[in-house]
Amino acid sequence: MSDYLVIVESPAKAKTIERYLGKKYTVKASMGHVRDLPKSQMGVDVDNQYEPKYITIRGKGDVLKDLKKAAKKAKKIYLAADPDREGEAIAWHLAHALNVDDQSQCRVVFNEITKESVKDSFKHPRKINEDLVDAQQARRILDRLVGYNISPLLWKKVKKGLSAGRVQSVAVKMIIDRENEIKQFKPEEYWSITADFLKDQEPFEGSFYGVDGKKQELANEQDVDKIMNTLSEDEFTVDKVNKRERKKNPAKPFTTSSLQQEAARKINFRAKKTMMIAQQLYEGIDLGRKSGGIQGLITYMRTDSTRISESAKQEAKTYIKDSYGESYLGTYKQGKKQEGTQDAHEAIRPTSVLRDPKSLKSILSRDQYRLYKLIWERFLASQMAPAVLDTMTVHLLNNDVEFRATGSVVKFNGFMKIYVEGTDDNKKTEDKRLPELEEGIRVKAAKITPNQHFTQPPPRYTEARLVRTMEEKGIGRPSTYAPTLDTIQRRGYVSMDNKRFVPTELGTIVIDIVEEFFPEIINVDFTAKMENDLDSVEDGQKNWIHLIDHFYQDFSKRLEKAEQEMETIEIKDEPAGIDCEKCGHEMVYKMGRYGKFLACSNFPDCRNTKPILKEIGVHCPKCKTGNIVERKSKKRRVFYGCDQFPECDFVSWDKPIARPCPKCNELLVEKKSKKETQVQCTSCDYKESTQN
Repeated sequence: MSDYLVIVESPAKAKTIERYLGKKYTVKASMGHVRDLPKSQMGVDVDNQYEPKYITIRGKGDVLKDLKKAAKKAKKIYLAADPDREGEAIAWHLAHALNVDDQSQCRVVFNEITKESVKDSFKHPRKINEDLVDAQQARRILDRLVGYNISPLLWKKVKKGLSAGRVQSVAVKMIIDRENEIKQFKPEEYWSITADFLKDQEPFEGSFYGVDGKKQELANEQDVDKIMNTLSEDEFTVDKVNKRERKKNPAKPFTTSSLQQEAARKINFRAKKTMMIAQQLYEGIDLGRKSGGIQGLITYMRTDSTRISESAKQEAKTYIKDSYGESYLGTYKQGKKQEGTQDAHEAIRPTSVLRDPKSLKSILSRDQYRLYKLIWERFLASQMAPAVLDTMTVHLLNNDVEFRATGSVVKFNGFMKIYVEGTDDNKKTEDKRLPELEEGIRVKAAKITPNQHFTQPPPRYTEARLVRTMEEKGIGRPSTYAPTLDTIQRRGYVSMDNKRFVPTELGTIVIDIVEEFFPEIINVDFTAKMENDLDSVEDGQKNWIHLIDHFYQDFSKRLEKAEQEMETIEIKDEPAGIDCEKCGHEMVYKMGRYGKFLACSNFPDCRNTKPILKEIGVHCPKCKTGNIVERKSKKRRVFYGCDQFPECDFVSWDKPIARPCPKCNELLVEKKSKKETQVQCTSCDYKESTQN
């Protein structure tokens, strides 16, 4: 019999921690929550101070039975769920289920799963933090009151299977608003003039700035013609050369939000995948006996703090000095705590910077390695010296018409030696070097080119952009971003097109209804304030019952009004203009989870359904009679196949091109990367590239 029972959330974590603690400890996993509100009913007594009704989660009976059996044998029980609100709530539920006094020193938390951190945490157990539990309970009850009241209304008035949630509805509304901005956008014409200069046969580029020292916009072709006519031949005088040294500071270590954004930009991970892989790195990887066995490789991955412990700073400092030299040492500044930041624990960082990615490459899976490398490099770079850039701005004059050329050269790479932060638009950060230029000299413009442009609408949200915007607006918290994005896609309210969110017709219908009858639910400011109020509950400044009651009193009145005034909306099936090949009845467009699809109007007697195929204007190269259409795999990945399937089994992940290879007359396909789109032949070595 072990003296102590430790309960964590996952078996992987249990295995790691049991090895650290020794024979006196038995470590078991609760597999997450063991109790929750029932799925079949509201589970909240609104007439009795919003008392929640908790039941054992279906399928968790055997787990709970095993934990109770182990608890009876143990002298002391420690609850070691994750160090956040959710983890605190899990510990509280376990305490009640196992008859553990939640006021006893039964709660243990650690920000990283290393031997030293785990052993130290057991020297400082504490009682369960009721404020944290109340904050999590308040969130759960609020979401239940919203979801279990609005969803049945949508089922009755619109369509079965619909639902609305507090944070997810705001996210869908943001996506819809962006789509409306794009549709309503009116492009405006503008022009630029670029010049290719030569100085001693060394080329450099400049752009039109203005006239008589004043910046001037070029709105149309007439403005351009006026400037071009003012220019006197092709010689320009260097009027001014400004040189200065500029420092570029490294990005701060990862928070949950910035990790999800950067993983999307640099290694093409969805938010859900990022968090899944990060969880594996946090809980522990078996590095082999020589390397210490199972080790947690990163600190806790749900955080909004950029704070770093002193021990981690010192270890990084030593590593940088030994590996790169003293000149690369930086001075890390914590910076001001942003409003709404909980700062419960450290930023996401490697548990030991000495475990460099290269040494772990053969042990980690490809995805684990790529994410660990990203976290390791970002953390190490954050502790390094700023990069120093020499920048140069050259003013060139021709008949009082001013062009400007700018360039920058890395003088000292500093943190950039190992890491440069990604950007959403994939702009290149290469050096743009200018030749040595002195004031008064003359240079020739080999070519002066007017360029017509049109303003572009705001881009659709990628996962990274949406997470960043939600964080900026105070919607959700670190643990909610990935589940929210996953939920709105699973429910069919949005779809993905070229890795960007597009609202579906179903999502638009639901949000229009919610906006009419429950405007506060999708109001960004209201939702952000609610998040701050939940933080206040966590800090012990607000009572959770008062918070919920203040919301529900107004919400219940809106609910009554919606019940009476909301009209039944019939989503009619739209005729498709083709007959069912199985029974001869007309096919219709129906609305499903992932948008529209074709179905037989003779349902349920005939259950024939077909996806809506998008032709790309290319004949099938295999059967010669069919047309290539765009399809989607079970994982919603786009591929291309013949519309005569299953008679013809032609498929391609790459988009076929509507012209033959000029070299061998076979099929050309389009291959896309972040930097370029490349057209390749499927048969010979013919290639052609265009920059994206």
